[in-house]
Formats: sequence, C-alpha cells, structure tokens
Amino acid sequence: MKKQQTKIKDQFIDINPEFEKAFNTLENTNTNLLITGKAGTGKSTFLEYFTQNTKKNIAILAPTGVAALNVNGETIHSFFHFHPHVTKKEVEKKASRVKKDSIYHHLDLIIIDEISMVRADLFDYIDIFLRKALHKNEPFGGVQMCLIGDLYQLPPIVMSDEKAFFQENYTSHYFFGTDVFRDMFFNLRCIELDTVYRQSDTEFISVLNAIRDNKLSEDHYEFLNERVADVENEEDYVTIVATNRLADKINSENLKKLDTKPKKYIGKVNGMLSNGAYPTELELVLKVGAKVMFLNNDRKGRWVNGTVGEVTKLKDDKITVGTDSGESYEVEPFEWEVNKYVYDQDSNSLEQELAGSFKQFPLRLAWAITVHKSQGKTFDNVIIDMGWGTFVSGQLYVALSRCRTSEGLVIRRSSRMNVIETDLVVTDFLRNIERI
Repeated sequence: MKKQQTKIKDQFIDINPEFEKAFNTLENTNTNLLITGKAGTGKSTFLEYFTQNTKKNIAILAPTGVAALNVNGETIHSFFHFHPHVTKKEVEKKASRVKKDSIYHHLDLIIIDEISMVRADLFDYIDIFLRKALHKNEPFGGVQMCLIGDLYQLPPIVMSDEKAFFQENYTSHYFFGTDVFRDMFFNLRCIELDTVYRQSDTEFISVLNAIRDNKLSEDHYEFLNERVADVENEEDYVTIVATNRLADKINSENLKKLDTKPKKYIGKVNGMLSNGAYPTELELVLKVGAKVMFLNNDRKGRWVNGTVGEVTKLKDDKITVGTDSGESYEVEPFEWEVNKYVYDQDSNSLEQELAGSFKQFPLRLAWAITVHKSQGKTFDNVIIDMGWGTFVSGQLYVALSRCRTSEGLVIRRSSRMNVIETDLVVTDFLRNIERI
C-alpha cells in the first residue's frame, strides 16, 4: 500500500493514521486533545502540518521564548500579558479589563507546545483568564485546547521555595495538577504518535522506551554500560550536559585551544525581545576550526536545525562551514522573527504581526550543549555527561534520544537507577487518560 504524503516547507512527510486522526479530531470537533508520543515521533511535524491546513482561528503558544520561536508562535506570558511572576489576583484583574471584541473572543483553538514544561499554576491561570474574559464559566471559556509534548521529557521548573505553594494548591506541579481536570466538562482525550522517525535501531528504541516507562531490565543496563567509554576523537562528538555553566565551560576551553584568530559577530535586536528568547549569542565569538551547530532550517534544504560542522573561513558578512557530510556552505546572517497574534476584522481571522526580531549568524559553538537546548535536535555522534545525576526526571531520556544510532553514542559513566528516573505521577496520568 502506497504511503500518503504531503509537502511542508519543501519536504515530503508521511501522513500516518495517527496524524489523520489527530487532524480530524482538532479540525472537525471541539474535543480537547493531548498529542503525545516518544522522542522523534513527529509531534513538531504534525503541528506544522495542522497549522498549514486548518481553517480554524488558532493561537500557537509555548512556555519559553526559544520554544515559541521554534513553532512560529508566541509565549504564553506574552499572549495573555502575564508578567513572569503573575498571581491569580492579577490574572482575574487583567481578565476583567478585556474588551468585548478582543482577540480572545475570536479564538477557536489554542495549541500549547512543549506542554511538559508548563507549570500547574500557569495552566490554571490560562483557564481562569479565559473564563472571566469570555464571561463563560466553562473550562478555558469554551475555547478548544490542544496540548502537544512528551510528558516524559523536560518537566516544569519549580524552585525549592515554591514547593510548599504547589503542595497546598495543586495535586502536582505538572499542568494536569490543576482543578480544571476535576471539572466534569473538561474532557481531555489523548492521541499518541507511535512511529519513531529519528531512530531505526530496534534495540536502542527498546532501551529508550524502557527508560521512559521505568521498566529497565539488566539487559537494558548492560546495553547502556557497553557504551561507557573514553573517546580519543571527542571533536567528532557533541557532548550533552545538564547545565549551561558546564556547556559554556567546555565550549570556552575548546575555543581557547584553537590557535586561530577570534572574530566577534554582533547580532541585531529589534522590538521587545528578552535575552532568554535569543536563539544564539548576541555577541558570537568564533574561530576557524570551531565546532558549530546550525540553528535554523535552511530554505534551500542544505542544512537543518542541529546540523553540526566546522568553521573553515570567517568574513564580515559570511561564514563558511564544512559539515560532517563533506559539504561546505557559505552562511549568511539569519533573522528570527517574534510574532504576536492580532485579530483582523476584515478577514475575521487571527493574524500574526511582527513584534520583534533577532538577526545573527544561525550558529552556536557545539562542543557541548545542554539537554534543554538539545530538545528537538538529532545528532550522529553524542557523548552524554550528566555529572553524578540527571538533576530532573526525563533529562537522560531526552539526552539519549537525541542520538540517531547507538553506534554513535558514548556515556561518561555507568548508568544505574539513581540517575535514570522518570516521574511516576506522569505514568499514572497517562495510564488513566482516555485514548482516541
């Protein structure tokens, strides 16, 4: 049977049954939907496909600036005009001031990407805001919700001094710990994408699934520990680490080792853009011989976000990078646009208008990268160095699943249960959610 395919951004993608089911559910019903799936199952591709084909008025939101850039959306805080530490009282006050013909009144569907990182309080505030702003005491003011992400990947960040607040107000710090999940009218259903496109190594996929499901056997540990090694040619690998500090240290040390002349490139920022939303350094320092990673998908298809290479020439307006595939490319500055949603009365639709932009060469040093920054990327050769623990549940799973094959995988130290943890509250939630 011939596979059904469609084209998005000059690339053909397979339309599998889960894609069709998810699209039809969102487009033809008002069902609230969680679209989940293991790493590499096409969640981002589905979002792109849906966005290009829907007739609904949609807003695509994400918890962080970089995540919003990746999906050409807006941050949750920006869309609802929440400041970083907004309170319930402030949310209610903001909602009471919303005018009758606001953008929120024209929403058919809100899509939240990287839902695993959305805290319970923020998800709660979205519900409170929409109920009050739209004068409808229904979950999210009657607006259809689509939540996308792998809940076994990176969890919400909760500081130690905030834990008491969450214990008192929510059943969990995850989005599903909110009161709306006890509202009989909020029926969130689930579709799981299960075709893995990133890896084809069945044994490696089995290990990844076992980590995700807290079902590691001795055979799985043996598989991982066989990859504990020192490597001589570290320059051929990307090292994935737990913290920005360690990634910066490794990159800085390797850059200093090169005896070539450094060159600094200053990026340009327009409009309101916070430092956290910059996809790369505002002041990017490179040398010939530096290991770099591309941070965009090239319009001509020459490279993708995550392609790794080495700088071979530095000019004021161009940087030449040789990739692992043997190709050499002249790279020019790239402009990332930050958009905000507005309502267009003439077309009766939600449109995006430019709120700001960041222009810089789409490169970053790539001897090391954090787990957070590795999300959504695929590498051929990876060294995983989590120090003496993985810090939060899901980090080792994310790091391992960045590697295309187990042959390209190296682990710094042996893996035991104390560093391989997924959150049981997630397992419990997913076990009980209704599937489509």
